[in-house]
Amino acid sequence: MSKVLSNKYNLQVLHEDNHIIIVNKRAGDIVQGDKTGDKPLSDVVKEYIKDKYNKPGNVYLGTVHRLDRPTTGLVIFAKTSKVLPRLNKLFLSKDIKKTYWALVKNQPPKQEDTLINWLKKNPKNNKSTAYSKEVIDSKKAILHYKLIKKLDSYFLLEVNLETGRHHQIRAQLSNIGCPIKGDLKYGFDRSNKDASISLHAKHIDFIHPVKKENISIDAPLPDDALWNACL
Repeated sequence: MSKVLSNKYNLQVLHEDNHIIIVNKRAGDIVQGDKTGDKPLSDVVKEYIKDKYNKPGNVYLGTVHRLDRPTTGLVIFAKTSKVLPRLNKLFLSKDIKKTYWALVKNQPPKQEDTLINWLKKNPKNNKSTAYSKEVIDSKKAILHYKLIKKLDSYFLLEVNLETGRHHQIRAQLSNIGCPIKGDLKYGFDRSNKDASISLHAKHIDFIHPVKKENISIDAPLPDDALWNACL
């Protein structure tokens, strides 16, 4: 059951126990601090933990993975230094299954498909280019998509990643002529009003690294007319 906290944090906690905390990231939040100097989501979560449990001193929080700033959805943090390497290992071994939803304007070439590309990141413009063959400094990228709903002007795709490359979903979908709604960097023609892109980390499934219980969580979609039409 999702829980929306007070406006003090504007934080939606989807799961919390002694070891991990999973939140539903809003568009515009950065997961970790960067050169912008904007307050990262990790700091907000630390403040929430410190306040909720009345903890003295510094609060430990380990960042396990990231979502791009304009993307929404599930983000996992480690609450202890003991569990962080275990979560990292689950990601590396692909034992954490993540499912994304993406809204695109153009219909994909196939109802469902596996995309295999080699992605090369350009740090100057923070953009990845998808190639059909390996090039220097490129990394292999694999994702699976399927078309799950046709809306009036958009198509809803479900995406599952085999690899976790820089801007992978954005670059690979753009490469087949399906840039994500609002994603100017990867070829969409106009931005979303809130500067988001219509990519949402919707579902996560894994075995808890300490409790050994199955954790299966859905992140509520952003509350706007287009996402609401997907339900």
